[in-house]
Amino acid sequence: MAINNGGIGNINNAPQESSPLLTKQVGVQEDENEKKKLNVNKSKDATAEVEAGTCAGFGWTANGLPLVHGSVVGEPMGRSQWDSSLLACLGRNDEFCSSDIEVCLLGSVAPRVLYGSNVERVRSAPGTFANHCLPYSGLYLIGNSFFGWNCLAPWFSYRTRTAIRLKFNLEGTCEAFNRSCGCCGSCLEDEVQREHCESTCDFATHVLCHACALCQEGRELRRRLPHPGLSAQPVLVMIPPGEQIMGRSA
Repeated sequence: MAINNGGIGNINNAPQESSPLLTKQVGVQEDENEKKKLNVNKSKDATAEVEAGTCAGFGWTANGLPLVHGSVVGEPMGRSQWDSSLLACLGRNDEFCSSDIEVCLLGSVAPRVLYGSNVERVRSAPGTFANHCLPYSGLYLIGNSFFGWNCLAPWFSYRTRTAIRLKFNLEGTCEAFNRSCGCCGSCLEDEVQREHCESTCDFATHVLCHACALCQEGRELRRRLPHPGLSAQPVLVMIPPGEQIMGRSA
């Protein structure tokens, strides 16, 4: 049987019909190629920025992450300032104004109650108020009886100021002096040395301005933490239904 080779050649040389599926696949491939090119360009730009930052004086962390200026990894998180200053005894004119006045009265008349309340808000443990208020009261009475002023209780209470400062990442006295007048800069270079300096400043603040320190801590805690008695979980009380009487229809 004879086969027409010319016919087969004509069939192979014939132009193929365009298929819509083929055009869609070609378009998808072109989009993927463009995306790959954009990703490669972005990675090159990021590498150039990292190298520029490294040449400018920034190094690398132990995990191999770059210390670029303004990055979350390389830049330490700044400490926030206290909500009110040490000598702002009456607080600020805001929604906590009445609470600030209460804190001022407690710090002037009953500092042991204010100190116990502050520790109770920080630790939120049962029995915290009594465990700290009673020792403070004993030191308060001994200091006023033998020395004429409250000189012993600050040795017991200044640790609460340090705990508040560390809990909320607040600015210490040395950092405040360094920010305002540029002194105490050498103490802030080492983290351990800085913390020793800040703890000493916390103790000095409680000794020299004890009532003002307690009031400042009380104002700060009332703006940041609710009272432990208000944060208790609600109790679900199940009330049984009333007595039902089945009546007979007439």
